Amino acid sequence: MALAAVLAAGVTRLHGQAAQPPRGIVQTFNQVCANCHGPNGSGGSAPTFLDDVWTHGGSDAELAASIKNGWPGTPMPPFGATLSDQDIRAMVIYIRELRDRAASGQLARMGPPPLPTTTISSEKHAFKVEVVVDGLENPWNAVPLPDGSLLVSERPGRLRIVKNGVAQPPLTGLPNIWVKQDGGLMDIVLHPDYARTGWVYVAFSEPGGTAPGASTTRIIRGKIKDGAFVDQQTLFQAAQDLFWPDNTHFGSRFFFDKDKFLYYSIGDRGRLDTAQDLKSPYGKVHRVKDDGTVPADNPFVNTPGAVKTIWTYGHRNPQGFDVDPASGLLWSSEHGPRGGDELNVITKGKNYGWPVVTYGMNYDGTPMTKDSVTEAPGMVGPVFHWTPSIAVSGISFYRGSKFPKWKGSLFAAGLAGQRVVRLEVKGNTVTHDETLLRGYGRVRHVVNAPDGTLFVIFDAPGRIVRLVPAD
Repeated sequence: MALAAVLAAGVTRLHGQAAQPPRGIVQTFNQVCANCHGPNGSGGSAPTFLDDVWTHGGSDAELAASIKNGWPGTPMPPFGATLSDQDIRAMVIYIRELRDRAASGQLARMGPPPLPTTTISSEKHAFKVEVVVDGLENPWNAVPLPDGSLLVSERPGRLRIVKNGVAQPPLTGLPNIWVKQDGGLMDIVLHPDYARTGWVYVAFSEPGGTAPGASTTRIIRGKIKDGAFVDQQTLFQAAQDLFWPDNTHFGSRFFFDKDKFLYYSIGDRGRLDTAQDLKSPYGKVHRVKDDGTVPADNPFVNTPGAVKTIWTYGHRNPQGFDVDPASGLLWSSEHGPRGGDELNVITKGKNYGWPVVTYGMNYDGTPMTKDSVTEAPGMVGPVFHWTPSIAVSGISFYRGSKFPKWKGSLFAAGLAGQRVVRLEVKGNTVTHDETLLRGYGRVRHVVNAPDGTLFVIFDAPGRIVRLVPAD
């Protein structure tokens, strides 16, 4: 099927009928479900959706089958003749959202509560939360420096050092940074040989192009000297016609592998067609040498017209990277739309499907495209997904010694979900997940601390805390 046809969004095709205008999921739910299950899913003549009791199975596939095929001999009719597969997937997402909102009380507070001061029990360890630094503004990452301080990036455009719990004045000399909506100063990473080279890598959104309010992602490196960011070099800067007046999906996250190749992500910049286009840098994971040049073994170096730095494609907005120390596999987290936040195992040259393969839907409850599916030939689906979305951001495998039973667990941050999640993995499979913290603010990243504890970076309220053993 031609890409243009695949990306024709917003058309719902009914079984045996002509294409109909898209309808929002709330409208669909009220039309076909609310009369029996209640307008908020709490139940009526039919059971509630808000508990964990499912008469005919509660997996995504089982819910979809119940909606599509119904259950003969019960009041549950089949809807497969009037709802498309995309409509049914949207219904599953919405039911999950109703359940999540009920369980969380919609996090309906006037701002997050104070951080817990008592011991928190989890499945593997009891721990406490200690504040490292408070009063930051939308911190994106915190990188431990050799002297024990932290280098912190704040999205409003500040790069600063935190020493002994005190944020120092911002470094001077940063380029002009576009700070709006998703845009601003994003990820930072140190060169693997930082003690020798001094290189710090920085991702940010910059203004440019010819249209008013246009911007896009830029990747640079530089050095810290006398309170300034100096000796700057550009590794990636888009052509002027790729600056767009859209303030979404800039990416961007960094990762250095054991061979000192740098990976960085750039989102689809809010345009669905970019992720599948090898001529576009957007919606991709890129791989370069530490100076930004192209490795000879990148998968598309000999593909005419392709961006040579591309490592994988078909991404929406990757927000985290880390390698599993046990398997050596590179994992990535990725923002989904409404539903379908993803964990992917990143493999050279693969197509990760966006926007064709997705477990999410448009924010108005319609399918992403008229042909959206959860799996397709030649495209790699996620190894794990969150529905409802938690707005998954940074991820880190725990490598420390303070929590021995967490060794090898993957920790994920949730922004909208306001949570820290611990996942157990085996090979390329998630075998178990557990929420450790929830409801204390938007969590941007979880980072291994040099002393074997874990840093948790809160985007809002802007603070960095540490998880320490209770004993």
